[in-house]
Amino acid sequence: MEITPIDYGRSVLSEKLIFHDGDENVFRDIVFRLYLIKFADRIILVDAGCETMPGFVMRDFIGPVKALENISVRVDDITDLIITHSHHDHIECVKYFNNAVVYIQRDEYERGKKYIPDNFKINTFENEFSVCDCVKIIRIGGHTRGSCIVEIYDGDKTHVIVGDECYSRECLIKKIPTGSSFNKEASTDFILKYGNGNYNILMCHEE
Repeated sequence: MEITPIDYGRSVLSEKLIFHDGDENVFRDIVFRLYLIKFADRIILVDAGCETMPGFVMRDFIGPVKALENISVRVDDITDLIITHSHHDHIECVKYFNNAVVYIQRDEYERGKKYIPDNFKINTFENEFSVCDCVKIIRIGGHTRGSCIVEIYDGDKTHVIVGDECYSRECLIKKIPTGSSFNKEASTDFILKYGNGNYNILMCHEE
């Protein structure tokens, strides 16, 4: 198994969104990142990314399709596509992955189904779903109603792709929930559980 981060653009984000009680006038650099989980017989992509990002000034933007091509992966090579939540920057480019089975939490599907072509193969779930023996999607519901993380089991190690449940590793270290929470209690529970040092945290927006 290989886990590969795929960066396709950069911008900035206010600390008000990154941290609870953060300063809206202080901005931090962020990256737009997908993750590729590669097995001998399957290639799983976590989030589809976007090709437009209204309201953001983007830098070094090449989009997810070109970023995949740069590592010799075609959209048709993706067998499974996990959507952590249905915000625009995580779901807009689903339309390009027509060979993949799409996995998305039920509430997130209802909110984001306009992005998913009708003929696509879709698996929805309520609280968790095992894509295979070592990849599980788990609903947290901190960032949005059905927002998810992805746990990847690799021997004694568990990797966690956090989606937007936190934007900065500092949230985990200092036990500060994100400033952009649908459910602050769920966000806090996530921070307390996954900030204990027992997991290899894989960030989606931190440089």
